[in-house]
Amino acid sequence: MAKKIYFGTNLKMYKGNAEVVDYLTQLSQLSDTLPADKDLELFVIPSFTALSDAVAAVRSISSKHPIMIGAQNMNPHDCGQFTGDISPLMLKELGVRLVMIGHSERRHVFKETDQEENAKVLAALKHQFVTLLCVGETLEQKNYDISDEILRTQLKIGLHGVTPAQLPLLRIAYEPVWAIGTAGIPASADYADAKQAVIKQCLIELFGKEGNKIPVFYGGSVNPENAPELFVQPHIDGLFIGRSAWDAEKFYTLMSGLLTE
Repeated sequence: MAKKIYFGTNLKMYKGNAEVVDYLTQLSQLSDTLPADKDLELFVIPSFTALSDAVAAVRSISSKHPIMIGAQNMNPHDCGQFTGDISPLMLKELGVRLVMIGHSERRHVFKETDQEENAKVLAALKHQFVTLLCVGETLEQKNYDISDEILRTQLKIGLHGVTPAQLPLLRIAYEPVWAIGTAGIPASADYADAKQAVIKQCLIELFGKEGNKIPVFYGGSVNPENAPELFVQPHIDGLFIGRSAWDAEKFYTLMSGLLTE
């Protein structure tokens, strides 16, 4: 059986509702022309205000490779006095299928802790969302040569209490903090693969051989120039692409080039 391939992007706070619908409509049409023999999982994570129309947009277009819509964050409680937050039940009602948890900006701008990410992971899995946990070290931690310890800590706390039965819904994204954003410094393919190997080993320690089946993506200034080398690394199961994917035609061209090489 061919190995499943993963491509996704997080739109952050950049596209409004109409822009998201136009982007997804174009991307859905283009993705239908990707090789039919490839087992692909494609996902796009827009802002909360665009989620309802985003789900409707991808549902309206029949494609061999449908796009899964995800949310950028989620409160772990089903309801309550959490002004400004979005609950799992609200996301389910909209038809959202994936929830991203622990993105670098949530951790370092909004100061979320590993324990908070863990609560969100458990809630997302409880509600049967595809659950994407993001992990990554800062430049300071990298310079202190404690990257491996940081990644293992984020995984061990973030996945505490996850059961083997829930693993098919789990995804991990490795995003070194110093490699993302407008000022990001792209990691070398060798460095990225080495850290992904650390993540995979930790997942095996946590879940046994089933841990090896959890997809681990790389994200961090992925672009058309470095994507081919990253894509073929043995421990990288997919690419979590930033601004290089925010134009539908460019995203399609990147994916198509990788799949046909």
